Amino acid sequence: MDSPKISVITGASRGLGRAAAHRLATMEDQLVVATGRRDEDLATLRAKLQMSGHRIETRRVDVTDDASVAGLRDWIAQRFGRIDVLINNAGILLDRHSTSILDLPLDTLRATLETNLFGVLRVTQALLPLMRSSRAGRVVNLASSMGQLAEMDAGSPAYRISKTALNALTRILAVETADTAIKVNSVCPGWCRTNIGGAEAPRSPEEGIDTVIWLATLPEDGPSGGFFRDREPIPW
Repeated sequence: MDSPKISVITGASRGLGRAAAHRLATMEDQLVVATGRRDEDLATLRAKLQMSGHRIETRRVDVTDDASVAGLRDWIAQRFGRIDVLINNAGILLDRHSTSILDLPLDTLRATLETNLFGVLRVTQALLPLMRSSRAGRVVNLASSMGQLAEMDAGSPAYRISKTALNALTRILAVETADTAIKVNSVCPGWCRTNIGGAEAPRSPEEGIDTVIWLATLPEDGPSGGFFRDREPIPW
């Protein structure tokens, strides 16, 4: 049997990240590196999957901290020498729907961008060099329809701006890796029952990550530089 694909997921201690880690870890050709800020949540995930015979490693990582991300990079380089999949899932929502952009504290925008944009870029800059050793690297960025310019609305302006900027990062990175085997895409998981989505959301995390897993396991002729929901392209 070939060596497993090494799949790194940020924000895997709960919600969509946890669901993605569970789904990938149950696939035969995968070894998941689940990262998050809470050791206890990661330990629960690891114990559950390892008890069932699935391959998973966990690491405490804060995507807003240079040293924490560098530590993850160095550990992966020493342990595996490469990664095959990077799912940038870690994200926050600090401003709820009633917030007007005219009342948005700049500190709220800065904090949101620090995780939702700078955190993704920080992790990607650290780990993408390790993906160049992969036969088929895949980067999946968890965006949102709330960041679509085509359907931009009011409410939650910091979150919207961060997801629009994340889509720009996806497009730029896809262009810069176009001559490699790496594919980079954004995904809107839909409105899911997570800490961000709330209990009233119509989709479960497991339903929300279907397209995430699809993009993480794309074949050689799959798309790059796109924005997807329910495995279909959607407008930027």
